[in-house]
Parts: sequence; C-alpha cells; structure tokens
Amino acid sequence: MAPTNSPPPPPPPPPPLAVAGEHPRLHLRGFLSPETCKELEFVHRSCGASGYRPSVVSTSLPHLAATGCGHLILPFVPVRERLRDAVESAFSCYFDLFVEFTGLISWCKGASIGWHSDDNKPYLRQRAFTAVCYLNDHGKDYKGGILQFQDGEPSCITPVAGDVVIYTADNRNNHCVDEVTEGERLTLTLWFTRDSAYDEDPKLLSFLSQTSLSYEPVHKNCCIPLPASDNMYWFSYNQSGFDIRCARVHILGFCFHTSMDEENNFVVSAEDDPIELLGKPLRLGREDGVFDKIFANGLHALQVVQFYYWKAPELAAKRKQSPSGSGTACCPARQSRGTKLALPFNHGLEQIIFGSYKNVDIEFVWDDFELAVSMWENYSEELQRKLSTFLPYWLSSEAIFVDNSIFPQ
Repeated sequence: MAPTNSPPPPPPPPPPLAVAGEHPRLHLRGFLSPETCKELEFVHRSCGASGYRPSVVSTSLPHLAATGCGHLILPFVPVRERLRDAVESAFSCYFDLFVEFTGLISWCKGASIGWHSDDNKPYLRQRAFTAVCYLNDHGKDYKGGILQFQDGEPSCITPVAGDVVIYTADNRNNHCVDEVTEGERLTLTLWFTRDSAYDEDPKLLSFLSQTSLSYEPVHKNCCIPLPASDNMYWFSYNQSGFDIRCARVHILGFCFHTSMDEENNFVVSAEDDPIELLGKPLRLGREDGVFDKIFANGLHALQVVQFYYWKAPELAAKRKQSPSGSGTACCPARQSRGTKLALPFNHGLEQIIFGSYKNVDIEFVWDDFELAVSMWENYSEELQRKLSTFLPYWLSSEAIFVDNSIFPQ
C-alpha cells in the first residue's frame, strides 16, 4: 500500500503540572507576556503608594478602587485566573482556592526580608499558597533582591520578567529576599487560601460598588484619579524621604507648574502646603516648555507621564506615519500662565531609589506627549466601560472573573 501524505497526529497535550516532595515549589518561565508585564508596571508606577515594609512601594486592588482607578483592576483579572489555575494544577487542589491578596510590589534600594514562611503570623495562618510574578529583569533593572529558599530545589530564583514561582506558604518553603542594592525589583504577588472567609473578591466588590463606579455609560472625566492622603505617598529612607508622585514625575524629566483659572487667577496661593498642591489643578513642565493642558491633580499628571513612557515607541511610530503636530502643545516656560511649584524635592535620593530619566532611551517629543494624553483617555475609558459591564455580574456571583461572552477575544 502506498504511503499517504496525511499529516502526523498532533502531539499529546502536556501533562498537568505536578509538584511533590518535601519542599513543593515550581518555577514557571515565560508565564506572563512582555506586554502584560509592561502594563502592570505602568499601573504600579502611576498609582503606587508607600508599602508595608521600609523601602517598599505597593499597589493593592483596594487602593486602586479607593483612588478612583477601579478600572485599572481589569489588567489583573486574566492574570489572577491563570495563576489560580496553575496553582490548583501544580498542587493537585481538589478544592476551591480563593485569592486572599493581589498586589504589585516594588522592593527598592535597601529592602530585604529574612528567613520566614508566608503564614508565619497568627493572622496569616489562612494562607495556603504563594505566587510571585516577576515583572522586570534582575541585573538589568535592579541588583540584589534574589529569592532564596532554605531547603530544597530550586534553592534560589534569579528573576526574569514574565517568570513565576509558586510554592506552599507554610514552613516547608522558608525563604528570604536578599537586600536590593540598586533599582526597583517589581513583582505581582498573590496569596491563595482555602478559607472563603478570606476571599479578596467579595470585600473588593463591596468597596467598588460604594465608590463612584456605576453601570451607566461612561461620562466625561470619570477616569480622573483621586489621590489618597498625602502621607501614603511619602517614601522614607535613612531619616530623609520624598513624595513618590513628585519623584516619579521628576526622574522622568518633568516638573509641576501652577495653573490659572479662566479669569487668570492662580488656583494656588503662597500659603498652601507645597505637598497639598498636588491635589489641585496643575500643569506639567519640562526643560523650557510647559504643557498647555491643565491636569486635575498630580496623580492625574503622573498617570499620563507614565503612560507616555509605556507607549513611547508606539507614539513615535504614529508620529512618523502622520503629518507634523500643531506645535501648540507647549509654550516656553517664561510665557506660560503659571510658575514652577516649589515642592520639597530630594533629587539625589530620588535618583538613588528610582533612577534617572537620562538613563531612559527615549527621545522626548511634545507632540508625542500630546497624543499620549488622548491615548490615555481612550485606554482608561475603554477599561471603565468594561468594568461597568462586568461589575453587575461580579456582584451577583461575588467573584471577579473574565467573561468572554461579553467581550469576546
């Protein structure tokens, strides 16, 4: 019989993950795409506040909801589902797992933690499993910060963006994190529990339903962030410190300027507390230019700045494919309606902790930044629209999930 030209049968599906042994843990490489890592990095750098440990900056889901950024929870949702599936498969969980905590965490210069398990306090006994997702690269984006386990293999994790390590939260996986000596070690960290009383979703949904979210069509300015209390943005370091919002903007080459109302009156006065000015309307300046747009507050301006740096390659490509901009996006600082805010910067410390914009390989163009404002608004409004559609279903089930029947992929 003549051989046929039929294609070979497809390979069998990969076996389910399986973790066994005295120290059950698993290192999954390339679990998150570079695009997902960059989007979560944008969320963190534009929303993060002082963390739960010295030299740590964190962004939790309740914090996003409380600051008018509930729509930025959407990028987390598919990642949480995939991680839950991976943990259940790896540890052969024949029971429901609930997410106890979801958060983005920067470990900055000086941050470290000694040997411990993740359930080592009476109020943490409910934790069953941990998932740590690395969003940037060791050696390139920061130094130090190696995760080490006391026993078993792998004994340490040298992070690469997109990798995930999952392990049991008990003393079978005692671990530590070496001191970060330079840069920011950025992770997405989740803890899972078997106890539904500690499920993060119902509490978060209750909070979302009490904030400014609604199921009505998106209205103008609905995505403007609302800063938390100023002390939540204060980063302390060796008896000094700085405001995180100021630092994030300043190290990327921007500064804040006062704004004026329609009658040319200053919105701020000399008597105002400098940090409190970040909660009022302002403009962004850069070198000898001041952007014409008035931002609702410092957090609003920070989100647009971070969005610009996230999308800079795409913005540059759009500029090259379109006619030149209008040239009205900014004016010389000496002609601007407003003056540079005298904020208490600690420039040297900011650069030690967060780096310098001079190390960012991006050619800044005001026309690109003007386009970034429009793209940020479209991005935020699309997420808000999805959130407004999902929220009724989430509330009825008391669970946050992706429903592809509403928004097919």
